[in-house]
Formats: sequence, C-alpha cells, structure tokens
Amino acid sequence: MEKYQEIERSIITTYRKEIWSKFVKGLNEYNMIQDGDSIMVCISGGKDSFLLAKLFQELERHGKKNFTVRYVTMNPGYSEINLNRIKENAKIMNVPLEIFESDIFAVTEKERANNNGNPCYLCARMRRGYLYAKAQELGCNKIALAHHYNDVLETSLLSMFYGSEIKTMVPKIHSENFKGIELIRPLFLVHEEDIIKWKTKNELQFINCACPLVDNCTIEPPSMNSGSKRKQMKFLISELKKTNPNVEEHIFKALGNVNMACILGYRDINGNKHTFNDFYDDLRR
Repeated sequence: MEKYQEIERSIITTYRKEIWSKFVKGLNEYNMIQDGDSIMVCISGGKDSFLLAKLFQELERHGKKNFTVRYVTMNPGYSEINLNRIKENAKIMNVPLEIFESDIFAVTEKERANNNGNPCYLCARMRRGYLYAKAQELGCNKIALAHHYNDVLETSLLSMFYGSEIKTMVPKIHSENFKGIELIRPLFLVHEEDIIKWKTKNELQFINCACPLVDNCTIEPPSMNSGSKRKQMKFLISELKKTNPNVEEHIFKALGNVNMACILGYRDINGNKHTFNDFYDDLRR
C-alpha cells in the first residue's frame, strides 16, 4: 500500500475505537453535519488538523450525509521550513490542500514591538476573521477546527483560574460576524494521547507551534513553571491523573451537569447576569 493508504487503514482498524468511533460519535451527538453542507476543514499543519483532514476524507467515502469538503491552510507567515513541511505532509497523506496567504505574523510582530496589547489575543482574532472570510469566499457554511477533548478540559480550567468564569469550549457555534457560517469541532471527544499514538505509529512528523514570537513553544514541556498557561493546565491534569485516573472524564461530565441550585450566579444566553439572591426564593421546596 501507499503511505497514505496505511495511514487511512490505521484510522479504521488500529484506532477505530479511540479515534474513528469517537469522531463519528461527536458528529452525531452534537449534530454537527447536515445534508447539503459545504465544510472548510482548516489545517494548521499540526497533528490534530491533519488527522481531522483524514477523518473527513474517510467520512466522504463512507458517510451517510451528502456534503462537500475543502481542505484549507492559511499561511500567516510561516517560515519556509514549516510551510514546506505542511506541503510535504499534505502530499504524503494525499490531502488536496489549498493554501492562502495572510499577514498575521507581521502584524502581531509590529504590535508587540509597539507594546500595543496582547499579540496572542490579536493573532487569535485575526486568524478567526481570515478563516471566516475565506469560508465565505469559498461558499462554505461550516468551518471545521481540530480542537480535541483535552483542549476542552484545559480551556475550562483556564477560564476558571484566569478568567474568573465557568466557561468551556463548545462543540459548535454560530458566527456573530459572518452570517450563515458555523464553526464545528469534530474532534470534540477524541483524546490527544490517542492522536499522538496514531501519529507515532505512522511515523509522521508535523509542525508544532510555529509562532515566531515564542521561541521555546516547540520544546518546552508542560509544567507549572511553563510560560504557557495552557501547558500549566495540561501539567496540572496529568498530575491529578496520578491519584485520580478518571479526573478528565469527571471534568468533562461536570461541564454538562451544572447544578443550578448550587451556584452563586450565571449569565443567560442573552448575556444577562443573575445572582444567587435573584433566584434564592425560587429554591424553596
């Protein structure tokens, strides 16, 4: 078999339970795809997004829904080495990649030099805007990103520890600024450790963090001393797993099991804030 065929076969055989079944379960459980959808799968160049591309190719061949897919990479200013690695991986994995250009890295570098706010926040906003605009240009009504199960857990802890709110990464969301476009996260139930195993088994090498502003992001291991808050959360969860092997599952289930009688307040879907005193009398039996 060709290399890409071996990669595809591993998804539906060796990792059928850990990856393929959870991918399909996530799509069905959160109703992410409907007949007639045109989906732009976003490939950043990392292991997660390339796996997502291969899963969608498999779904195109064997799925029951009628939809179309475009496989798109935005070049925010990657180094030549990283851009070539992305192109080479697309060739090895038989992914029909479409690349479009943006100036995000140049803009964020300028902002950092001028000390105008958080370049990471600006980068994230610009990336999202460029992707939505590209989807609109291509006539796609959905954007698929490769956030996985562990991203959900880490984001939830980050929101609590640094954002002072209980908030998580949801499986799908409507765009506020680009009408008719929806963002979906098909790897929502897939664990990162299984993605790493899939990558290792197939002897694949992907780019990690390609940000030119953070020199150590590709080699710095998760720890509580890490400069990355996300890596701090990753380390914290790994430490908790040593004494509570099910801690990831408990965190995830808690996000869908909120006891409204035992919270201090909440914001409704319209953004209106409700305090404990507002609904205290309604708690009488």
